[in-house]
Amino acid sequence: MTTGNPSANIQYNFAGAAVLVTGGTSGIGAAIANAYHNAGADVTITGTRAGSEDYDEDLSNYHYLQLDLENPENIDSVAAALPRLDILINNGGLAVPSLGLDEYEPEIFERAIQMHLVGAYRMARRCSDTLARSQLPGGASIISIASMSSFFGIEIVPGYGAAKTGLLGMTRALAVAWGKRNIRVNAVAAGLTASRMTAATVASPEWSAPTLARTPAGRLGDPNDIAGPVLFLSSAAAGWVTGQTLAVDGGFSISG
Repeated sequence: MTTGNPSANIQYNFAGAAVLVTGGTSGIGAAIANAYHNAGADVTITGTRAGSEDYDEDLSNYHYLQLDLENPENIDSVAAALPRLDILINNGGLAVPSLGLDEYEPEIFERAIQMHLVGAYRMARRCSDTLARSQLPGGASIISIASMSSFFGIEIVPGYGAAKTGLLGMTRALAVAWGKRNIRVNAVAAGLTASRMTAATVASPEWSAPTLARTPAGRLGDPNDIAGPVLFLSSAAAGWVTGQTLAVDGGFSISG
């Protein structure tokens, strides 16, 4: 099976578009940021470190802003720093169990909700006025990166799963509320995709083998597999698509 490459047989033109990708320094976020950059967009990414020079990756193609999704004031300051915005990608987050933390502890569960749901909502809300001024063909877009845990109970991540499930409801509600402002709101539910955040899961046959066995496409995801559908959803080709969640999972969610 071949891996995803959003530029293999299709091209997008986002010249002049202003894009914010939270968590854009690695994994899915980095692939999305790179795809928008290659399509001509002016891309801002966020990360948890003080500056872009603190990363091993070359981030010179992007504007960089530090963001802690558990800090409401920091979210507000990032949104306020954007003079214009056409596309918001709510991707930032963290696999809390990778830090050795137990999401069944109420305080850790709350952190997961704050980071992956409340933080995403706050960023969308704080960016909404700027997005409403967009002249992008097809309208402004908010796209949140959801998960298979939006649909299935995954034992180890009750907080993450609850937050990612909540993203789907948030997507529908904001699509209804902000459609009149020419803002489309959608989500992409990513299957198990190889990234820094999922490295331990992918490396563990206990977790990856059953997922692979159930996936009709016969492979796990590559970050580029997610980037292509994200660009489509924010393009004029999807100008009549809003309030939807697109599963990008190699068929995992429809396989018995």
